[in-house]
Amino acid sequence: MKQLIDKFVRYLQYERNVSPETVVEYRRDMLQFAEFLTPPGATPPPLETIDHRVIREYVGSMYDRGLERASVARRLASLRTFFKYCMREKHVRQNPARLVATPKLPKRVPHVLTEEELNGFLDNLGASTAAQKSRRKRRPTPKSENAAKIILKRDRAALELLYASGLRVSELVGLNVGDVDRRGQMLRVLGKGRKERVIPYGGKAQAALEAYWPVRDEILARSSSVQSKPPHEAVFLNHLGGRLTDRSVHMIVKKYARLANVDWNLHPHSLRHAFATHLLADGADLRAIQELLGHVSLSTTQRYTQASIKQLMGVYDKAHPHA
Repeated sequence: MKQLIDKFVRYLQYERNVSPETVVEYRRDMLQFAEFLTPPGATPPPLETIDHRVIREYVGSMYDRGLERASVARRLASLRTFFKYCMREKHVRQNPARLVATPKLPKRVPHVLTEEELNGFLDNLGASTAAQKSRRKRRPTPKSENAAKIILKRDRAALELLYASGLRVSELVGLNVGDVDRRGQMLRVLGKGRKERVIPYGGKAQAALEAYWPVRDEILARSSSVQSKPPHEAVFLNHLGGRLTDRSVHMIVKKYARLANVDWNLHPHSLRHAFATHLLADGADLRAIQELLGHVSLSTTQRYTQASIKQLMGVYDKAHPHA
């Protein structure tokens, strides 16, 4: 079973061109299923003997462990993909996971910040940082002030670009210098399934990036004196000159939301939601938004229509005298 899982993972990597994060999830899901099939002291059953009843039992065990419906649905989707691969390789005759119903998930309409809220948040990144400094008892040194300015310029460029182009956080941290057309204000992005797309970005993101490029050179110059490896090609760098990570960007967004003293549940994907919803509200075509976001299915993009309608009804209920 584990050998077959390894082959399945290689198939995902080299034939399906699945993103590294998704490969990790598939591998983890399949190893957990293998553990369920082989409790301590038991021998693994032959693959062809695994039917829909076994998979239903596995689904039941996940509920018993308190897993959310979304997690159960994702693991079931992994099993379907795995057995589809096994059918292709003639290891089994049918896909037993297809006979097990996917748990019904609640339709959640994401909360989207208004244009005024988001513009105010981005425009006041520096002000919130200055307010934090004024609350400190110690007087900042010139060196610490310079480091804070460097971080602020990097963070502003990253957040402006997330909102300006609707990037996924993995796409943002994956950007290399060669992917940015500074004159044409375009980005070459490698999205899910390693599919490439080209996205424009606007004037505010351009200004933030132009302020960040000298800072990036400063980070590289400082890091090259303490590291023997060549400078990184990544656009967004940490203080050591390495590529910024997904987790770091999440922490950056949470940090500025905390400094702004707002009660929004803000995360990097919030900026992607806002990008799509604000374009739609201003009359952009849904198909064009689908291309910009890199969605394979238009139904995924249509979720933003629901968010726009909900926001519109909220405005109506507050403003109309007979609402």
